[in-house]
Amino acid sequence: MGYAQKRLASTAAKLASVSPANVRVFPPKEAIVSDPSHPHFFDPQAWAQLQPPTTASLTAFAHRIGLERVLTSPQVIQQACTHPSYVSFYTRHKPDEPLPATNANLATLGNSLLGLFAAEYVNSSFPHLPTRVMMAAVSAYVGPTTCASIAKEMGATQLLRWHRTPMTHLRPPVLHPDALSSVPRALTALVYQYRSLLSAREFAHKFFLSRDIDLRSMIKFRDPKRALSETVAKYGRERPVSRLLKETGRHSNSPIYVVGIYSGVDKLGEGFGSSLRMAEFRAAEDSLHRLYLTRTPPHLVQLPSSTFPGDLGSVFEAGGAEEAYVANEMSDSEVLYGSSGRTGTLAPGRHSRATDDDGLEDI
Repeated sequence: MGYAQKRLASTAAKLASVSPANVRVFPPKEAIVSDPSHPHFFDPQAWAQLQPPTTASLTAFAHRIGLERVLTSPQVIQQACTHPSYVSFYTRHKPDEPLPATNANLATLGNSLLGLFAAEYVNSSFPHLPTRVMMAAVSAYVGPTTCASIAKEMGATQLLRWHRTPMTHLRPPVLHPDALSSVPRALTALVYQYRSLLSAREFAHKFFLSRDIDLRSMIKFRDPKRALSETVAKYGRERPVSRLLKETGRHSNSPIYVVGIYSGVDKLGEGFGSSLRMAEFRAAEDSLHRLYLTRTPPHLVQLPSSTFPGDLGSVFEAGGAEEAYVANEMSDSEVLYGSSGRTGTLAPGRHSRATDDDGLEDI
């Protein structure tokens, strides 16, 4: 498939679809007028966007995502799939009819709930994770791109009611992924509204937090050797030492070296490379990853939101027993010498400190 065909297919998938139940009322009366200068000239795309989804499609959507016992009203599901940008489009074509209910407030509440659930899950699972990396992980779990992808997997694309708006001086443009990402957030808020906070957390864990995120790619170091030296000194451990563990092909054009970094008798990390410098760099990076990506076993993870009761109602109204919770110990997990140059420490090549003063004993 060529580029033109792919572009056409992607554009057609984003257009509003019309249920077969609406075919019997097509074409409408205004479609008979063929003069483009007529004030009621028929626009088939606008006509399709104005058609509401059928009750069967809304009910099928609730059953597909497992919320048929929570979202029993089709009007509530339709509200969750209606973006605020649709109001201006609707009033322009039907000014005499009442405004449709949108998911503006629901999406705002759901976004806060998803951020809460993701932050407590990441912090409890990876207690030594740096703050900026934790923020990136939360965005990867429940960010706009992830929400839009989950909405597509749910099958909300055909139920979404929205309208593309250009960028202005006061607000950014509204694109299809932006409108689509509001649907899972609104659904999270509805689960909290009709059930409880713990039910909303269970919904978030099943659809969002059950996915695997590559956290190693989010931790980057400009000079991991210096970062490791500063981190080891911060924890009061012995100065790290690099040791050559294995090598092959030293006198060939493709040598391989394996270097390990030790603090006393404890091995912190290991790395390989075509040169000693590359292997030592990777070993220091692996040592830092082993520290900051230390994960709490899943059966020992305790979330702060478990202190809320699990009965029906909001956190102010629900009653019932509360689960036991023991807070994790707070750790000094910030990287003293990171990759972005915003940590306040000296970076090699930028200040007067020598570039080869990395704090590690060389091989």
